[in-house]
Amino acid sequence: MSAQPTCLYCQHANPGNETECRQCGMPLPAEAALAGERRLRRFTWFCVGLTIFCIVMFFWLPRSIA
Repeated sequence: MSAQPTCLYCQHANPGNETECRQCGMPLPAEAALAGERRLRRFTWFCVGLTIFCIVMFFWLPRSIA
């Protein structure tokens, strides 16, 4: 099952084998099938980086003695 590329202009979902949008005729993005996968990978690395940053700050920041 191929991903349905979404038109960047009208947001219409098109079949995977199309090169132009069926609704507005604009060219579809060439990497539409990989866009969701790449976005998920980027989000995962962001969460890993944020977790590492929080752990480092937990040990590096001074404790209040009050």
